[in-house]
Amino acid sequence: MTTAHGPRIIAGAWRGRRLLAPEGSETRPTNVRARQAVFDILAHAPWCELRGAKLLDLFAGTGAYGLEALSRGAAQAVFFEQSAPALRALRANIAACGAGALTRVVAGDLRQPPPGTPHDLVFLDPPYGQNLVPQALSALAAHGWLAEGAVIVAEFGPGDTIPTPMLLAERAHGKARVKIWRFTASGP
Repeated sequence: MTTAHGPRIIAGAWRGRRLLAPEGSETRPTNVRARQAVFDILAHAPWCELRGAKLLDLFAGTGAYGLEALSRGAAQAVFFEQSAPALRALRANIAACGAGALTRVVAGDLRQPPPGTPHDLVFLDPPYGQNLVPQALSALAAHGWLAEGAVIVAEFGPGDTIPTPMLLAERAHGKARVKIWRFTASGP
């Protein structure tokens, strides 16, 4: 069962649309202020072109990051999620936005992804404290999902860390930290 008290789309074609979110604490929707800050950075950064981007929304949950990007002009999104309740909410949110033709949903553990094609923008909002960002990026790179120089946007909880040699931006929002960096095949 899902609830309509989830996050909302902040701007673009679907501005104001409320997203369904699974009940319970298994899925942690991204704080709307953190998501707003990320998209403010991306919209004004000379190193990111949101319009026309091919993006991945990893640990997608409600799909808020990917749907926000599509609402603002991204060309296509692939959502990775393994939780059954989150998948139901995600698919309902994609349908409610009329985004089916622009999206693909991959159900399952993204540490064992199918072969893919390179994407240039990647959002990660994993469960905290499990070191999932480097594991996910490594698996996706090995299966062809990450373009060299892709912009990586990841949310980290207290104590989570990853080396980011090509750090572009970093912000703190309560206990969460958002880091944005460029992917290189030789790094995270």
